[in-house]
Amino acid sequence: MSDPGDRTDGRTGVRTSKPPAPASLEARASLARLEAVVAELDSVAVGLSGGVDSSLLAAVCSRVLGGAAVAVVARSPSLPARELDGALAVAGRIGIDVEVVDTAEVADARYAANPRNRCRFCKDHQFAALREVADRRGLHSLAHGEVLDDLDDHRPGRAAAAEWGMRAPLREAGLDKTAVRALAHELDLPVWDKPAFACLASRIPTGETVTPAKLARIEAAEQALYELGFRAFRVRHHDELARVELPAADLARAVAQREAIVAGVQEAGYDHVTLDLGGLREEASPPVESGRLLPVVGSPA
Repeated sequence: MSDPGDRTDGRTGVRTSKPPAPASLEARASLARLEAVVAELDSVAVGLSGGVDSSLLAAVCSRVLGGAAVAVVARSPSLPARELDGALAVAGRIGIDVEVVDTAEVADARYAANPRNRCRFCKDHQFAALREVADRRGLHSLAHGEVLDDLDDHRPGRAAAAEWGMRAPLREAGLDKTAVRALAHELDLPVWDKPAFACLASRIPTGETVTPAKLARIEAAEQALYELGFRAFRVRHHDELARVELPAADLARAVAQREAIVAGVQEAGYDHVTLDLGGLREEASPPVESGRLLPVVGSPA
């Protein structure tokens, strides 16, 4: 027997699942504002990374527009396979139609040079992919998961968003990250508390060339941390040294599991593994500060 919240779009035949109505008045108000913005889009290709922002947006686009909303996942060496699988799982949970498109930002010399505004060029490729999907399917609008908090950050990708005519329904509805997580929780999205994730290129120091080989090594090292049960992490790439960032609450556990961490990260191709006592930071490629590093292992014998 189908769930009473499920429905099938008459134009596409795609089955969509209507999320439960939020219980709190605040969440209901947030959802009403967001649904009003989404309704203006008429039809949309929405970028989906599998994080809480884009997942909430995709869910509400599906809820309001049905089969006139399509999620687009950009696949490239800067996106771990784990994150791609997660995005597709979320799309399946939501019931939104989804396309995976390969993007070539790593082959773009402007991106590979890894300047401070690298994200500007990545977004160019991602938004171009959304435009191609939208044009092919006859969809009017493009949307991404920008929230109010993003206005306070260094976000060079915003220039690309403006040039490509991207809509940002979450921001336009006045939702910040806290409101997004609260609403996603009430709509029963499994990623409501997922830690923020930045692309793998952000682990390479600014100005150092981004290559598929470096990205693959970082991905393998971070996968080792994931398989050890850590959920928020960064492995900063410094040639043969991997600098591991974890939330402060996880540092003691990391020391207790140091042998497994060292084995996993070295298996990924690094000679040295260091734990950053400064904890997890979300900005890209921060400089290493003297005295902040605890060696977990030295050079191999």
